[in-house]
Amino acid sequence: MTQTSPSGVPFMKMHGLGNDFVVIDARGGAVALDDATIIAIADRHRGVGFDQLALIEGCTSADVALTFYNADGSTAGACGNATRCIARHIMDETGKPDLTLRTERGVLAAKDIGGGLTSINMGHPQLTWDTVPLAQDVDLDALPIDGAPVATGMGNPHCTFFVKDADAVDLEASGAEIEHHPLYPERTNVQFAHVVAKDHLRMRVWERGVGVTLASGSSSCATAVAAVRKELTGRTVRIDLDGGTIHIEWRVDGVWMTGPTAHVFSGVWHG
Repeated sequence: MTQTSPSGVPFMKMHGLGNDFVVIDARGGAVALDDATIIAIADRHRGVGFDQLALIEGCTSADVALTFYNADGSTAGACGNATRCIARHIMDETGKPDLTLRTERGVLAAKDIGGGLTSINMGHPQLTWDTVPLAQDVDLDALPIDGAPVATGMGNPHCTFFVKDADAVDLEASGAEIEHHPLYPERTNVQFAHVVAKDHLRMRVWERGVGVTLASGSSSCATAVAAVRKELTGRTVRIDLDGGTIHIEWRVDGVWMTGPTAHVFSGVWHG
């Protein structure tokens, strides 16, 4: 277990489909993280680099509690791929095939389904304007934004565009603009997706507070939910992201996300 010390802060570098994280295990002692430290660790040239930083803490109502930070120091309510990575780490540590993890999103269930794959129940989508949240009551299935995107809450706000070809979109320009759209008071993650088949989507992601990412778990869940609402796919779908493929199933008990994880290396931050 990680503890702060004069010699630095131990951390793990993990990723899910290229969506990468610095994970700090604070179950053994408090870890002080301010915005400046988070931003310094996030720097891919002078720090470690990450899309999100995750802090693991002890918890009486779940196996562990997780807090997520974006690369700009802001907090994220949910981070599906980081949750999967940490669930796999705890499973390997304890030998338990099932876990619960407390996040701002609530207590999430995790399962080892074999073959190196980890499945997380990301909970029920938030499907009212005030829970996404949006600035006003509008049609969530066709927002008054050019392209009529879909709004979904999955612990984070999401804005999903269904387009002819996701690979043709200028993601950096469009994502940056939509992230700060006034309809989203807390900013938003942005997805561009096209339908390959009734059980298959291609998607690219812009994450608020981060930018272009190779994958995003909550974005994948939001896009799958949006595709069902638009009657573009069924409730079980594979999604091909820039970093690989993830599987989403919108069940009665929530949105389940299944995919691989990787523990790349461990180190110590001396910033």
